This record gives sequence, structure tokens and C-alpha cells, in this order.
Amino acid sequence: MESDTTFRRIKPFGTQNYSAQDNDGSRERCADNGYSGDPKRKPEVSLYLLREGVAASLVSVFILVLWGLVHFSLQQLVIGKPTGEFNALRARRHLEQITSVGPRPVGSPENEVLTVRYLLEQIENIRVETAAGPHQLTVDVQRPTGTFSIDFLGGFTSFYDRVTNIAVRLEPKGGAQHLMLANCHFDTVANSPGASDDAVSCAVMLEVLHSLANQSTPLLHGVVFLFNGAEENILQASHGFITQHPWAKQVRAFINLEAAGVGGKEVVFQTGPENPWLVQAYVHAAKHPFASVVGQEVFQSGIIPSDTDFRIYRDFGNIPGIDLAFIENGFIYHTKYDTSDRILTDSIQRAGDNILAVLRYLMMSEKLADSSEYRHGNMVFFDLLGVVVVAYPARVGTILNYMVAAATFLYLAKKASLPGNRGGRYVRDLAFATGVAVLSWIVTLMSVLIVALLVTLLGRSMFWYNHFYAAICLYGAAATGKMILIHTLAKNLYYGGVRLVELGDLYFDVSLLLWCCSLVWLTQQGLCSAYVPMLMVAFPLATRLLLAREFKHRGASLKYSVLYLLGLALPYGHFMFLIWVVFEIFTPIMGRSGTEIPPEVVMATLVTLATIFLSSFFLHFIYLARSTKWVLAGLGSVFIFTFLLMSCGLLFPYSGSPDSPRPKRVFLQHTTRTFHNLQGQVESQDSGVWINSFDYTGMQHVTPDIPEINDSIRTSCREDRPFCGYPWFLPVKFLSKKNWYLPAPELSPSAPVEFSLLSREETSWGTVKMTFSVNGPSHMSLYLMPHRGASLSTWSFGDGTPQFDLSGEYFVFYSHGLDAPTWIFWFEIQPPRDPDPSGPEGMISVAISTHYFFGQDSRTAQLEEILRRFPTWAFPSSWVSTYDMYRY
Repeated sequence: MESDTTFRRIKPFGTQNYSAQDNDGSRERCADNGYSGDPKRKPEVSLYLLREGVAASLVSVFILVLWGLVHFSLQQLVIGKPTGEFNALRARRHLEQITSVGPRPVGSPENEVLTVRYLLEQIENIRVETAAGPHQLTVDVQRPTGTFSIDFLGGFTSFYDRVTNIAVRLEPKGGAQHLMLANCHFDTVANSPGASDDAVSCAVMLEVLHSLANQSTPLLHGVVFLFNGAEENILQASHGFITQHPWAKQVRAFINLEAAGVGGKEVVFQTGPENPWLVQAYVHAAKHPFASVVGQEVFQSGIIPSDTDFRIYRDFGNIPGIDLAFIENGFIYHTKYDTSDRILTDSIQRAGDNILAVLRYLMMSEKLADSSEYRHGNMVFFDLLGVVVVAYPARVGTILNYMVAAATFLYLAKKASLPGNRGGRYVRDLAFATGVAVLSWIVTLMSVLIVALLVTLLGRSMFWYNHFYAAICLYGAAATGKMILIHTLAKNLYYGGVRLVELGDLYFDVSLLLWCCSLVWLTQQGLCSAYVPMLMVAFPLATRLLLAREFKHRGASLKYSVLYLLGLALPYGHFMFLIWVVFEIFTPIMGRSGTEIPPEVVMATLVTLATIFLSSFFLHFIYLARSTKWVLAGLGSVFIFTFLLMSCGLLFPYSGSPDSPRPKRVFLQHTTRTFHNLQGQVESQDSGVWINSFDYTGMQHVTPDIPEINDSIRTSCREDRPFCGYPWFLPVKFLSKKNWYLPAPELSPSAPVEFSLLSREETSWGTVKMTFSVNGPSHMSLYLMPHRGASLSTWSFGDGTPQFDLSGEYFVFYSHGLDAPTWIFWFEIQPPRDPDPSGPEGMISVAISTHYFFGQDSRTAQLEEILRRFPTWAFPSSWVSTYDMYRY
């Protein structure tokens, strides 16, 4: 008999003859091994082929069971009974007290007075309670002033004045030379109570402080609990601490507590840089570990438009750390729905158990005292459904990856070296089958993207935002059906005279080869995420070798099929968890990623890629199944039904349901814009409500409720004005180019901005130095736009070198706490040699925008009136602003 590692083409004639169904009804015996041959020739062996219904049922049950296990593991917030060392109920009371004051933007009384007062009261209570113990507790309220540049959102410069930090130092009474740092922030964005981002972390830290301070065994090292009051202003308070506070020099490592969602499990998504001992500490100490190096590498790639204080401590403090964040339910992140009642007590308990255990472990570790000795190297780390964390050094991972790759190539090489012409034929057949598989991926992706384009043209974008599984039914059914169709056509038209069991074997090898190639490539790139293809190669290969005898003698029997799927369970279960993470993060992000990124393309691509990856080792079954017509018919029906629901508008993107809100985010600023000419005279002035939609659908769903917000009031960018002449709070105009401007009465803030040019002098080196003073609210944005031929040479921000030129413009973000002095800044500009006659007058345009986020100046009658008319499924975040532009 021919080896089962090759296949042969036979001139087909007659019809395929299958034996009677086995008495278990689950498979059919193929008398001629699935091909038409010489009827006079006695078959060498009778092998099983899967019935279509059995194959579809096995794969469907396998996927659904693993998906159910993933969701079950995510709901198991606390494993085992709490030890009682961390009191989640007391932490919850802290959370409710902090959020009870409402939104806490920087500079507001809620942030700078009420929350600070509460935190200091609780810290003092802990100090008094533990005064007789072996530890001492020192409190310092820091109000730093500083400036730095950061390459976030395209890059900009930040200036802060007297923002608030509460630093609490806990150490043995004899003092400590080395310190850990635990960081949270208590400020919020405007119009959100910020329970998850980040009040719950501060509540957890208060209780961890209480527990450690009450510990009877003296700690080996100290810890600084930093309650920072200006993180939402793009990481300002953490910069003030790590660059200016005297305790910062003793900090050896840090733990940062953050949120990109509301509740659930906190996940370790960043560590390092390097310093593998930190990951080892987390793995060893955490009571409920939840970590992924894949998340770290994805986050640090910049794909996710977010950042945390981790960056500041890493880049400006040169210290390593661990970054944890809540990621579930990002739909209500930074909205009014981020309230304390949405955070489960078990979620607080698990976070507290983990932080307390890891901090205690690190503070008793000798490695903290000389962390530089253990600095080099990275760690591969991942958890298996939240039960156990696997962690090993990256160098070990590299060796393991190459060993698995070598085993795979040996497996394939053995087949390629068969005697006679069978080895060469196998190589040709493998190469052709690989081409078919890759072609099926490309055709599938292009086909699904065409569907996504059609959805966009129909005006039904983001139908899945409130109906996630509708995207699976539409794009997933299309992708799965297309791949099955391509391989079915290949099986019937090209491989018409080939034994089906051998085709199944061949396409298993194709999947193995492709995963192995990705394993080698990722390993060569130095990515720790290469462990994923390593798992997707090692387990299927081992399973295939263990089941080789069963498959050779019986084919695709029910026993073989079940055992084959069981062998795939661990890598597929972990891979499906990673798929959950991807959709849990990126689906909500599409609701706040601006008007320029087509969400259907993103979602269709993600679903298709997930389908391609998951289907890789199921190609095996397409060729082992007798038919696929009913599977294709079922997938086609699901696709058509979902497409009809979507096209009829029955899948509305948003929801105002109190239990599961999916709000549409809209930003409204009642603003007055004033433009001055070169002589300082007012050139033009207008007032209106400037409206930004931060998702792709724009205002198409809002217009029926508020008819005056329509395309007739769409704005256009004035290129001769800094940042198009509008009061951008952050430099995100590239994300949201569709804006609306509804005329409204002129503003009269009780504390208007005072902007003046203090001096202008020509330097001996040919530049012009201009010094300005500004008095205004707690949040302001400065825009500098040198005219053609002119350039900024130096300024008073950052390290003195103007950075992050955004299409010829510079953005400076300013904020202050209480009682800040006048903001004075300067810059030097090199005048143009040949002024552009077609451009604006002068050498530079300077604009200042103010943002009133709280107090009586933050609301107007016009804003209140329009806010009342928004539908319940929308979250309109509003404030008052001004924009003043000057030419020099």
C-alpha cells in the first residue's frame, strides 16, 4: 500500500461507492478510500470519512465549549475564599465616597479640595491606628510645576502648574533605603464620575496601605503610595513626582493601577522594560493572576490610542514596573455611566488581593535592593484561563520555539525524503496546497471587505456596536463560508481523483507549515508573543503523531476526530481567550476613534483574521468530510438573514439601557472665536456650538432628533489658522475631521482669558524672541503655527527644543491646580527670508483656547437646551471654550 504521507491522482470513472452506514450512525466507511479507481482492484484498506453533519457538529461543539470556558473563566473573579487581609467592603466605601463628589477634573474644587481632604483624612486615620506598630507613615502633599514633551496623539508638549500629588511613605521605623511605588489617580475627565478610571484603584490602594501598615512583621523595604491628581491631563502629576519629588530617587520599581474599561479582572498588560524579576514576582505572589505578554506588545506598538503613567515612570524615571488595568466594558469608559455600582465587590477583592500580595512580596525581596543586577532579559508570560500563569525567560522561549520549529521541519522532511518519486511529489503537492490555503485567505479577506464596504455605503456602520454577535453572524459566516467553498471546489474540481484521507493529511501539514513559519518569523523579530504559534504548532504536532496509527488504519473515525479536537483544546482555548481580549478592547475603541477610521473595515478584518486563524487546523476536516453543501447552505442562510436585519436598520448601533449602555459619544463646546490681524485689531468674530462626533457615523443618527445639526453646518478646515481655527482640547484633529458649527450667542465668562505679548526683541543671532503672559482657567491649549519660511528655534517648554511638528503646527497643553500664578512663556522664531505673499501676514500665528470644565462658566442656556434634545442613547459631553488668534 502507498504510504499515507503521499497521495496519487487516478483517472476517475464511474461513481464513488460508499459502504453502508456504521451502526453508530456517525460515520461512513469508504470502500474505495474516497476516490474512483479500477473496480476490479481490491481496496488495500477501508477508511472512515466523516459525515457532513458529524464534522459540523464536532467543530461547532468544540468552538462553543471553548468559548463558554473562556467566558466562565472571566466571570470567576475570586478563586477560593478571601484570606481577610484585604477588606473589599471597606475599599468599596472609599470608592463610593470618592465618586460621590461627581466628576473631578484638574483644578476643580472636587478634585483639589474635596477628594484631597477625604484621602488625607483616611490616611491620617491609618497613621494614628498603626502608630504603635513596627512601621512609620509619612505624608507629603506635593504641588509640582513642570513641562515635558510626549509622542502621544501625534506628539505635543505639556505644561502643568501646581497640580496635586498625595505621596504616602510607609517604611520600617528605622527607615528604608529602597522603595516600591504604587500609583493611582483620583482625577477624572469632565462629565464622568470615574469610578473605574481610576477611583477604584485609589480605594484599593487605601485598603492595601491599611493592611500593610497593620502588619506585625516589619517590612524589609519601604513603599510610596502615590495618589496623583492629574493623570487625565496626559500624565502630568506622575511626571511631577518622578522628576521632582525627593523620594523618587529611592524608588526601584513601581506598580501602576489603571483602567480602560469598567470592572472585571485587572490584567497585567505591560511590564519592564526588561527586569524579568518583576514578572516572576507577580507570578509567584498574585492570588488571582491574569497576564499576557501579547497585550504588552500590542499596547506598546501604538495600535491602541491610549497611554498610562507607566510611560512616565519608564521614560523619565528610568525605573521598571508593572502596569495593570481593568479592560472589560470599555463602552462606558470616560462616560457618565462609569459609576461605583457597576463595579462588583469581587472585582475589588481580587484586585486588592493581588496588589497586596505582590507589593508585600516585592517589599520583602532582596532583588529590589539591587534591581540593576537582575535587569537584563525579558519574560514570556501568559495565563491559562485565569487558573495559572506560565512565565519563563525570553531566551528560554527562543530555544523552545526553535526546538518546536525544528521538530516540525523534521516531521515534514521525513515525508519529503520518501524513496522513489514520492518525496518529490509530496513537496510539490505541499507547495501547491499551501498556495491554495494562502489564496483562500486572500480571497476570503477581500470578499468580506467588499461586504464591509457595502455595509458602509448603506449607512449601517457600527451595527455590531450594540449587537456584537451580529458581526460574527455576518462577517464570520461570510468568511467561514468563503473558505469552505474554496476548499470544496479544490477538493472536487482539482483533487477529484485523490484519496480524501490523504488530502486531509496533506492540509494538516499545510496548517502546520504556515504556523511554523509564523513561529520562526516572530522569534527572529524578538517578540515574546511567538509563544502563541509555538503552542499552535507543538500541540497539533504531538496530537498528530500520537494519533498517526489510528488515522492510518481507520481514517477519520469518530474516535480519531474527538481525540484530535481534544489535542487542540489547550492552544485553541488560549487563542480564543486572546481573541476575546482583542474584541473586548477594539470594539469599544471604535466608538471613540474618530470619524476617519472606517469601523466596518476594522471589524470585518478582525473577524476574518480570527476565522482564518481558528480554521487552520479545521481544514483537515473539510477534506475528510464527505460533503459540505449543507454547511455552506446554513452559513449562507445565516449571512443573508443577518444582512437583511442590518440593511433594514433593525440592528441599531447604540443603546441607552441602564443595564448595558452603548452610548454614542458627542463633544459639544459653546465657543466664541476671535481672530486678530497683524495690527492687533479684531478681524472677525463668531460664536457657536462646535460639535464633534467621535465615531464614524457622524451625526446621522442624531439629526432626526435635532434637525438643525445637519450637513449644512458642517465645518471646513481653514489652513491659514492654527488647528483649523477651532478650540481643540487635544491634538486630535486628524482623528475627527467631520465637525459641525451651530450658531449661538456670544459668551461672557466671568473669568475671561487674559493674553498679552510682554516683549518682543531681536537677538544677535537673527531670531525674534517673544514673551507672553496668560491668565485663564485650569485648562488651556496653545497653538503655534510658523508661516511658510519661518521656524521655531527654541522655547521655554520641555528641554528647550521645539518638538513634534504636526504639519507645521505645535500644540502645548496647559493645566493648573488651585491658585496658580500667571503663565509666562517665550519662544524664539527665525523669520522667513522670503515671505509668502499668498500666505497669512507676519511670521507666526499664535492662538490660545480656554476650556471651562466646571463651575458656573462651564454651562450656558444654549448648551442646556441642546443637551436636553439629545436621545437617551447618546452621551453628549459639553463645556464652554474660547479661541483667540493673533498674527505676529
